[in-house]
Order: sequence, then structure tokens, then C-alpha cells
Amino acid sequence: MSAVTARPTGEPQPLSPAEDALVRSLSRLMYALPRAIDADMVREQRLPFTEFLVLKYLSEAPERRLRMTELAATSEMSLSGMSRIVGRLEGEGFVQRVRSEADARGWNAVLTDAGLARLTEAWPTNLASVRRHFLDHLTGLDLKALAAALQDVAT
Repeated sequence: MSAVTARPTGEPQPLSPAEDALVRSLSRLMYALPRAIDADMVREQRLPFTEFLVLKYLSEAPERRLRMTELAATSEMSLSGMSRIVGRLEGEGFVQRVRSEADARGWNAVLTDAGLARLTEAWPTNLASVRRHFLDHLTGLDLKALAAALQDVAT
């Protein structure tokens, strides 16, 4: 990736052909990549990508538990959407909802042993899908610099 040329402030500058191509590609990627991974996960594991991510985030949390609001924020979802997903995972025995010890009004989602086993089972499919649909297309790029630039954009 080359450095972007500084532009004078004031009037917006037209996009160069390379900038326009990048913006258009990013727009398509934001929609196409999650759909492609989800399709693979559902077809091969019968586990939607969003549910896989919830299991993953819980597995990485201390004591495999997160407050529902924190889990929703981490997953970039609304609390009501997260409640529906956790409800489905709870019905499968992969997650339990328990009252927060610190605040009796709050709820935590806790990954069960069965949920961890399910995550472990589904992980290879997710890894293969992420590589096939995304990482394999970035060969030769400075991934550390790309990750840093994308993180800067996200924040």
C-alpha cells in the first residue's frame, strides 16, 4: 500500500480511479464477505456465522462470560438482536443466561462446556471459509499495515 497524498483542505477532491475502485470494493466486501462465510457455516455446520461469533467471543472472555450489553456491543448488534441469538444458543444448551453477581438487574451470557465443544467443532469450517473468501486474496500485501489502517477507519 502506498501512502495517500495529502490534499489541501477546503473543497472535496474527486476520487482517483484507484480510490474509487477501493471504495467500491470495500462496499461490496462489507456485504458479501459475511454472507459468504455465513453460507459456508450454515451449509457445513448448521451454525450461522453470528452464532459462531457469539460462541467465539464468550470463549475469549474471562470465565467464558460477558454481560449481555457487552456481548451485544462486541458483536456490533442491538441488545434485542443479541437476546434472540443467545436465546437460540441457550435452547441448544450452548449458552446459559445468569444474573450478574455485581448487579442483580443485569444478565450475563455464559458459554457452557457444550458450547465450547460446538465452537471447537465449527472452528475449522470458519477458518477455511475466512481464508478462502478473504485472506487468500490478500497474498503479498502487508497485512499488519492493512489491519492497522482498517482499524483506524473503524475507530
